[in-house]
Amino acid sequence: MTPDTPDAGIPVSVKIRERITAARKRAHANDNIAQFLQPGELELLLDEVEAKMQGVLDSLVIDTDNDHNTNNTARRVAKMYLLEVFKGRYVEPPTITEFPNAEHLNELMIVGPLTVRSACSHHFCPVMGKIWIGIMPNEHTNVIGLSKYARLVDWIMNRPQIQEEAVIQLADLIMEKTQPDGLAIVMEASHFCMSWRGVREPDSKMINSVMRGVFLKDSALRREFLSLLPRKN
Repeated sequence: MTPDTPDAGIPVSVKIRERITAARKRAHANDNIAQFLQPGELELLLDEVEAKMQGVLDSLVIDTDNDHNTNNTARRVAKMYLLEVFKGRYVEPPTITEFPNAEHLNELMIVGPLTVRSACSHHFCPVMGKIWIGIMPNEHTNVIGLSKYARLVDWIMNRPQIQEEAVIQLADLIMEKTQPDGLAIVMEASHFCMSWRGVREPDSKMINSVMRGVFLKDSALRREFLSLLPRKN
C-alpha cells in the first residue's frame, strides 16, 4: 500500500495504526513505529497533525487568521513534534558501527554527561537533564564510538517518556548492541511538569539508575562507578 492508492482518503494515521494492530504490536508514546511507516507517509502525517493542531488552537479561541504570532503555529508545532522532540518514534535507529574488542579491554569505562532532551508522557512538558553510562566490557564485547552513545540516547529520549522507563529502554538497547559484562546508567533530569505547572518547584530534579550484570552483583564496582560521577550541587 502506498499513499496514492485508491484508499488515499483514509487518514494516514489510521493506515499506520492498522498495520501496527495487524502485526500485534503496540503504539505507546515511547515506542518506535518506524517500521510501520511507508515512504512519503511522514510528510502526510505532518499535514494531518497540522490540521488537528489547528483544531486545538481554534478550540482555545485563538484567532490565528488575524494574530500574526500564531497564524502558522499549527505547522510549527506539527514539525516540532514529528521531526524534532518526538522524532525517536518515527525514524529507524541510528546506524552504529560495532568493532571487536581487539585489545581485550576489561576495565570500567564511563561516558557522560550526555544531554537529555525529552518530554513527559503525561503533559508533553520538557524533560531536560544529563545521563551517565558505565560499561564493564569483556573480550567479546562490541566496542562502539563515544559519539554513538549520544546518538542512542537521543533516539530513545526523543519521544514522550517516563524517566523510569526511559533508562530501562536505553539499557536494553546498549546491552543488545555491545554485550558487556555489566552496564550502569544514571539519569538526572528536571521535569517541567513539576516546575512550569502543578506544584511549581523550579529546583526539583529526579535521579534514577539502572544496573545490569556485574554492576548488580559487585557492590565495590557499583560504588566505584557512582563515586566517579560529578558531585551533585
